[in-house]
Amino acid sequence: MSMLQTKDLTLAYGDRTIINELNIEIPKGEITVFIGGNGCGKSTLLRSIARLLKPKQGSVLLEGDAIARLSTKEVARKMAILPQSPAAPEGLTVLQLVKQGRYPHQTWLKQWSHEDEEIVQEALRATKMDELQHRKVDELSGGQRQRAWIALTLAQDTDIILLDEPTTYLDMTHQIEILDLLFELNEKEDRTIVMVLHDLNLACRYAHNIVAIRDQKIFAQGKPESIISCELVKSVFDMDCQVTSDPLFGTPLCIPFGKGRCILKQIGEPV
Repeated sequence: MSMLQTKDLTLAYGDRTIINELNIEIPKGEITVFIGGNGCGKSTLLRSIARLLKPKQGSVLLEGDAIARLSTKEVARKMAILPQSPAAPEGLTVLQLVKQGRYPHQTWLKQWSHEDEEIVQEALRATKMDELQHRKVDELSGGQRQRAWIALTLAQDTDIILLDEPTTYLDMTHQIEILDLLFELNEKEDRTIVMVLHDLNLACRYAHNIVAIRDQKIFAQGKPESIISCELVKSVFDMDCQVTSDPLFGTPLCIPFGKGRCILKQIGEPV
């Protein structure tokens, strides 16, 4: 069953078509990762699914309803989006930023509540930002800012979470912490998570479903173990590689060819 799907979706910037007549279904309760080369349309597709970009033609459906016909507040109660490189107003504290995630749940009759406060604090704890909640966002490091924005997304408390390169600016430790957190939200709370990731190996480790985009369309879609191959990496990224099995997780592990202190000239050929 899919909570999100597109029908004949075409996206463009002016006369330049980015995505052409794309049909895709996002599985409910799974982690889906979009992969592809720079400029292939991954982020554009994610923005359109979040209703941040109007299609040239076609539609996005949220639980069977055309998302264009839903109110902004209704969409925000069902789906949270973390765009690429978001910006906060100058002087805003982390706590003030994260509290904005609760605004879609506010009405004239239901103002700020103890439940809202608990959800905000839990989002801060989950992203390890609770001790920095009174700091100004513009005083934080890039990695800390990214975690603050992820906390905002979590505070929105939606069944669907969309994230455009959520590990940007994060060191290796915090990359894994954030992806582990998203994995746990999926495992324990059945959240549907859709991400754009550049790291193919992390995509393979965390995704149930990978969507590879090339030439304005879906090149391949399925479980990482089913679709990731040397041929796919060459076709989608124009890169030669070896694909083996991750010794810890059993998921596909891509080893790119390139210069460096390689002990082999080619696979199987000693120097």
